[in-house]
Amino acid sequence: MNRTIIKNGTIVTASDCYQADILIEGETVKSIGNELPEQNADIIDASGRYVFPGGVDPHTHLDMPFGGTVTKDDFETGTIAAAFGGTTTIIDFCLTDKNKPLEDSIQTWHMKSKDKAVIDYSFHLMIGEMNEKVMEQLPAIIDNHGITSFKVFMAYKNVFQADDETLFQTLLAAKDLGALVMVHAENGDVIHYLTEKALAEGKIEPIHHALTRPPEIEGEATGRAAQLTDLADSQLYVVHVSCEEAVQKIAEARRKGARIYGETCPQYLMLDQSYMEKPNFEGAKYVWSPPLREKKNQDVLWKAIHCGDLQTIGSDQCSFDFKGQKDLGKNDFTKIPNGGPMIEDRFSILYSEGVAKGRISLQKFVELTSAKAAQLFGLAPRKGTIAAGSDADLVIFNPEATRTISADTHHMAVDYSAFEGMKITGEVETVLVRGNTVIQDKQLVAVPGSGSYLKRETFNQQHSPFRETASM
Repeated sequence: MNRTIIKNGTIVTASDCYQADILIEGETVKSIGNELPEQNADIIDASGRYVFPGGVDPHTHLDMPFGGTVTKDDFETGTIAAAFGGTTTIIDFCLTDKNKPLEDSIQTWHMKSKDKAVIDYSFHLMIGEMNEKVMEQLPAIIDNHGITSFKVFMAYKNVFQADDETLFQTLLAAKDLGALVMVHAENGDVIHYLTEKALAEGKIEPIHHALTRPPEIEGEATGRAAQLTDLADSQLYVVHVSCEEAVQKIAEARRKGARIYGETCPQYLMLDQSYMEKPNFEGAKYVWSPPLREKKNQDVLWKAIHCGDLQTIGSDQCSFDFKGQKDLGKNDFTKIPNGGPMIEDRFSILYSEGVAKGRISLQKFVELTSAKAAQLFGLAPRKGTIAAGSDADLVIFNPEATRTISADTHHMAVDYSAFEGMKITGEVETVLVRGNTVIQDKQLVAVPGSGSYLKRETFNQQHSPFRETASM
């Protein structure tokens, strides 16, 4: 059995920060302490470094079809980029087709990921319709695949959007099954109307993507989903929260004791609506949904992170080349593929803008980037922490290093960076996944296929007592 000791580092978890050494045997952490026996062990010196649990990114779209094209990053390039960025586990979204067995879609995603990932991964399952036939399939999907989270789109009319009856029935099913329901919370019907009106008036530029999806649309849908969750006595996770209107609805529901959780993304913390007004169609690089908001929303999101109204940071990785994909919408903003390249920068941007600038503590950083997602999505304590018996998913991080984000140096397959030219503090140096080195001194040493598919526990199994009180 392989033995590795990480020495002289500062270990950071969601609850602690202390100096100690870590003994890894095989794929797990064997023990933590000082003066651990070094015989027959490989030694990694982490002097002057933080040792973080590997990041858990709960929101990625790799090798995903959208708008007549497919995301540029697949499970190979996407997970390599994630590893360089300190992420050791992703949960990707498995899209489904109405009137087709859910198992077919799951097998499609298994084929997309087969022999490609260098880190561990799991799937969420999209629910586009809910009826007796769909309901009958869900227990086996949980048991056989360990897929314990279901995604419902409230937007993308005539493509992904489900109606309120489907959302409510999914919430009821999830309560019985102990699953967690996720929502893309925008009012798709109103967006459809506003979009058609804009196009009829000749408004075709990227900025109109934002103007036809105003924050009120996100707030309304978030509030509606929260009310339905309360009525169903179920549990809800709101993905990619971007604005004050949505934060308020989540906070109100949590104050009442609802099991509702919120995720935001680095793009909403760092970029604003003005990026979509860049000339020469450059604004198309920043088209995703929900859209970027006015800058004032950034402070709201940081405050919500700090006080616990938002609990996780996802990347919403969904990359399309600027040339050859984004430019499909040159004469019609609705044809710009929605999404951006985020998977590599999620972890380091939150450290640089959060910890290094004094907005959040080291422990809160781990909670946001790893621990809480692992808990909510049935991966704790295997993932999301550093403890005896946990997977040896570890990130050795230099807090003093500085670098500039650029498409010239990133590891994603896409031809631009949403954060081009941004100077950040802190850098991932070495990454281990289940005790195996994936990134060593900023160099890839793992091979595609070394990552494993993860079956996850249900929400019920991870949360006891089942009814959580809201964090204040």
